[in-house]
Formats: sequence, structure tokens, C-alpha cells
Amino acid sequence: MTKHIFITGGVVSSIGKGITAASLAWLLKQRGFRVAMQKLDPYLNIDPGTMSPYQHGEVFVTADGAETDLDLGHYERFADVECSKNSNYTSGKIYHSVLEKERSGKYLGATVQVIPHITDAIKEAVRSLHDDRIDIAITEIGGTAGDIESLPFLEAIRQFRLEAPRGDVVFIHLTYVPFIRAAKELKTKPSQQSVALLRNIGIVPDILVCRTEVPLEEEHIKKLSLFCNVPEDLVIEELDVQNTVYEVPIELAKQKLDVKTLDLLRLEQRLLDLTEYQQWVNKILHPAGEVSIAVVGKYIKHQDAYKSIYEALRHAGFSADVKVNVIPVEAEELEKYGAAKLLAKADGILIPGGFGNRGIPGKILAAEYARENRVPLLGICLGMQCMTIEFARNVLNWTDADSTEFVPGTAHPVIDLMRDQKNLKKYGGTMRLGACQCKLSPDSRMRELYGKDTVSERHRHRYYFNTAYLDDFVSRGLRVAATSPDGEIVEAVELKDHPFYIGCQFHPEFQSGPRRPHVLFSGLVRAAMERRKVTAGK
Repeated sequence: MTKHIFITGGVVSSIGKGITAASLAWLLKQRGFRVAMQKLDPYLNIDPGTMSPYQHGEVFVTADGAETDLDLGHYERFADVECSKNSNYTSGKIYHSVLEKERSGKYLGATVQVIPHITDAIKEAVRSLHDDRIDIAITEIGGTAGDIESLPFLEAIRQFRLEAPRGDVVFIHLTYVPFIRAAKELKTKPSQQSVALLRNIGIVPDILVCRTEVPLEEEHIKKLSLFCNVPEDLVIEELDVQNTVYEVPIELAKQKLDVKTLDLLRLEQRLLDLTEYQQWVNKILHPAGEVSIAVVGKYIKHQDAYKSIYEALRHAGFSADVKVNVIPVEAEELEKYGAAKLLAKADGILIPGGFGNRGIPGKILAAEYARENRVPLLGICLGMQCMTIEFARNVLNWTDADSTEFVPGTAHPVIDLMRDQKNLKKYGGTMRLGACQCKLSPDSRMRELYGKDTVSERHRHRYYFNTAYLDDFVSRGLRVAATSPDGEIVEAVELKDHPFYIGCQFHPEFQSGPRRPHVLFSGLVRAAMERRKVTAGK
């Protein structure tokens, strides 16, 4: 039987439930347990696919085509687990499934209510992780204790524990213990109140994890234990790490969070050896050099909008033994001040994905600057499309070349809406989504980087390279680096005579990990390192 860990949060949002959950999962995996992960989000959108990056951050795409919460990126990167459609449920998704059943007659004669119908659907979502190949399922409850919209989820997991065999469910509550600098003391009252809110609905945490800026003293442990009804040895300090989030698993292991969780789940203690991992962390904390990559985006002011991009760049830096300094560049600023001014200090450039025409001229200027000045460039999704438009305008001299997303009547639609997207009426979950096979061109730089002929990469787009113009591009030096297996979709392009100039329609950042960096990000960083050496020698 699959055992369950539920992680709730208190006091404030964004205190790191996702990182904590993923770190615990990684520690359990290192002990030989098979782990699955899940996020339950209280908002009414069916998924975050149509939400603004300014509100929600990036949309993480799973291999099976689900548009999900960015915490699933933490799960895949930290815990090295592959998430799926069963890994993210929202209130909207739950209510939608219940109402569809009601309309189809599933509940004939019954009054459909939050309890039991919604809570039953939530429990069924949790049970979707049950599998003979899974020992432990970790489910993070989005939001904060006390949020009205989270109540059905909390009620559902209360019922879930009541119905489960003893020892099969553990509740972990992550809370924030603020340090009042003026008074120079920690305050436990907010944590006490967040636990009180949970106890009012019948949930008593088994373990209390306390996020804090300064170490807890014995008096704080005793007070939290007494007022939160948690044994002192199960009050865990999660002190802020100073250098990298990849230190978190080590800190939680020191506090024996994994050991105590396994005890509560009545599972055997297996050997854990973090020696090699500690050596790896020490190495990334002391890199041999550094390199600067400019990220030219539309949502730069929201750091979570490009979370996987930033992490993938760091991963590439880890493997190359350099620190990657990200230079965030707002695309619209390039239109005002010019690429030469804002990109001069960059050893490499990355143009990420996005939607809509805001900032497009700036992204095109970045592509032009990289092409003309031989600066290493990686364009992702919309980034590749901007590279294509720039090449058409400035090399093929089609000054009106554009995407039909921005100019529907352009005379040279080098980027066009995919054929199977043209008659769709709904926007949610209808893009080309998830993992698709890509065939790499034998003589391409990408084939050299991947070291194989076919790869699987994750997609999220409606528009694509218009193959009607393919011969024109190829004749002027823009090489097709990858296509769909049937050759109908151009998956990647590159310049033959350039240190590193690659655009891909897919999202490689979703498959990058701290100890398995994606080859395209590694290629960009290494090309940037070479440029840095050359420019330093001038």
C-alpha cells in the first residue's frame, strides 16, 4: 500500500513548501524508497495555463502534456521524479469533474455538496498516485492555513487520514517563525495560530517544520511544542540557507526530518550516505570561474516567470564549474536604449518563450545583436520565432516578415498558426503540449550536442515555423537542426557559421536537473565561456 505525507503551510505564502517537499522526497529516494509527488492548488482555474506569469509565475509542462504549477518543476529537479497529469489538481479541476458527473446523471436523486462530493473527488485525486511501484506519495496543499478556498482540501485530507490504516498518513506543517529585528527576538505566536486553525478543523500536525532566518533556541522549541501539541523532537528547524537551495536537503537531513517521517510511517530505516552529495554542493559553492548570460524576456520583473530557465542556466554552470550570473533584460527596454548598451556585458544571450506582441521588437533586436556580433544565443519557443523573424527581415530582406500572432495579414508569415489550431474555440489546454519526438539533422550542432539522432522534448505552443519559406532560409545559411519525425514541423534552427546560435521550438528547461543539465543550456554556457576568454584577451 502506498503511504502518504501531506504538507500544509502556515503564517504566509511562499515560504518554501515546494522546496521542502521536494527535498524530503529526495532524501527518501536516497534511502531507497519509491516516491511520487503531487500539488493541490485552491484556485478555480482548471490549470494555470491561461494565467498571467505576473500572477502565477511560469507554467511547468509535464511529459504527458499537463500545464501545471511551477512547484512541479521543483519536484522534478530536486527529487528527480517525473510528474504527470495526476500530479496537479486545482479546485477548478475538482469542481469541473464533479459538475460533469452531475450533468451526466451520476448523482441522480442526490443534492451535490462540498461534503461529501467535492471532498470525495479530492480524495480520489490523492489516490490517483496509488501504485504498486510507489512506496510514499507526498502531497503539498497550496495556500495557507486559514484560507477559505483551501478548506475543502484540508477537510478532504482530514477524512483521508481517518479512513486510512494507522501509520499510513503523516501530516507535516511548514510554518514561518518571524524574527523581529527591532526587538531582536523570534516570535512563535503566528505559528501557534496557524496550527490552531488546523486543529479547529480536526488536523493535528505530526511534524512541525519551522522556517526561520535565525536559529531556534530551546525555549522556542518548548513553546512551539506545548502550544502546537507536537512533541519537542518533532519540531524541526529549517534555517534559511545562505548560498544555494541545493543545501536544503542536507540541512533537513541534519534535523533528521526523513528519519522521523519514516518512524511515523512505520517504515524501515535504510542507509543514507550524503558524502558524495555534500562534495558536489561544496564544488558548486566554490566555482572556478564565472560567466554572464543575458535573459531577454517579457516578464523579467517577476522572478518566478522564468524559474526553470534560471535553474537550467545554473545547472549548466554547475557542470562547467562556473557561476552563471544572470543579467535580466526587459525586452521593452531594448527598444528604448538599444541592444548594444544593454547586452554589451553579456557573454551569452537567452531569449525565452512567451505570448503576445509586447516586447517582441526588443527580442528581435537581441537576436540581431547576437547574430551580427557572434554572441552565443539560445532562443526558446517564442525566442526561436523571434530569431526567425529577425533573419527574414535582415538577411532575406523581407522587412514586413512577421508572425500571424502579431500581424495576421503580413505578406511574409514566416511564423504561422499550426493547422490543427485554426478552428479551436477554447484556449485552455488546447496547445501542442507535452513530450514529442524530435529528429535531429545529421550534420547539425544539435546532433553533436545531444549525441543521438532522436530526442524527446516538451512543447507548449500554437505557432510554428512556416515551412513554405524553408528553402529561402536554408539558401542563406539558416540550417534546420531538428524536425518532427514526419518532417512537417521545424523543431529547431541554427546558423552554420556562428559560435552558438540555436533556436528551438520546445522547452528544454523543463528537463534540466542540477546533476543532469540539459545539453542546450550546457552548450550555451560553454560557448559563452569561450567568448569570455576571447574578449578578456583583447
